[in-house]
Amino acid sequence: MTPVLETVKLGKRYARRHHALTDVDLNVPPGRVVGLVGPNGAGKSTLLQLACGLITPSSGTIRVLGDTPATGPAHLAKVGFVAQDTPVYADLSVADHLRMGARMNPGWDADLARRRLARIDLDPRHRAGRLSGGQRAQLALTIAAAKRPELLIFDEPAAALDPLARHAFLDHLMESVTELGAAAVLSSHALPDVERVCDHLIVLADARVQLAGDIADVVAGHVRVTARRAALATLPADAETILRTDRTEHESTAVVRVDDRTLLTGGPWTVTEVGLEELVLAYLGRAEQSGPRPTPTTAEVHR
Repeated sequence: MTPVLETVKLGKRYARRHHALTDVDLNVPPGRVVGLVGPNGAGKSTLLQLACGLITPSSGTIRVLGDTPATGPAHLAKVGFVAQDTPVYADLSVADHLRMGARMNPGWDADLARRRLARIDLDPRHRAGRLSGGQRAQLALTIAAAKRPELLIFDEPAAALDPLARHAFLDHLMESVTELGAAAVLSSHALPDVERVCDHLIVLADARVQLAGDIADVVAGHVRVTARRAALATLPADAETILRTDRTEHESTAVVRVDDRTLLTGGPWTVTEVGLEELVLAYLGRAEQSGPRPTPTTAEVHR
């Protein structure tokens, strides 16, 4: 089956600055809801902009739904994008936004748009500039979903929302994905949000992919190992230590990647399950320890 997102040695470099992305290899199966996580400046927004065809690679290749992004109107219609801060036109009414969406998208589903507005009790007469942050996010989601795309892309759409508005937005995001039968990519700093709605994970740090795969598989492939420091040095060669934390003068805990957990049976250590948040933080911690990067510009922080 055609991957939702496929990249081979994908790179993006901005003039006179470090690489925003380096040698990114990804293969996201169809039907996934992908959580894209990483620190500011890691390249998350750059990857999403490449996927939407807003910018072009410096090296390597990227294919979205089997084609080069934004190759023509037909491909543009397959992708719905909600950018950071869920931008809308302040002087236009909600109804104006829907009329504009209908003119720009040949597959526009007016009934879906009307049902969504009624579902969130949003008055079509209200101007977008007078809406709350949560309402603006819901309007942007409605416009993206009414295109009836095969892929929805969200670049931290709920970052500025209060907990109730974020919870409602994520509920409606999942309703839209289910109704459309679409895949989705959600960039977010909130790991609980990712754990709640996503089934596939991409961890970006230092311009590179640190971890990628279905969440159930990547969590199952890691454990927490607690032991005396000297004992951790005797872990089997096939058990990769992602990050070690020294808990006391003599005892340490390590997040370990291991395909066969029986390799750890009977050793001088305690093996326990690791959660998604701890796992992601371990990979981000390892990337941070691997070496400093140049300080990103203000613009790059938001890429």
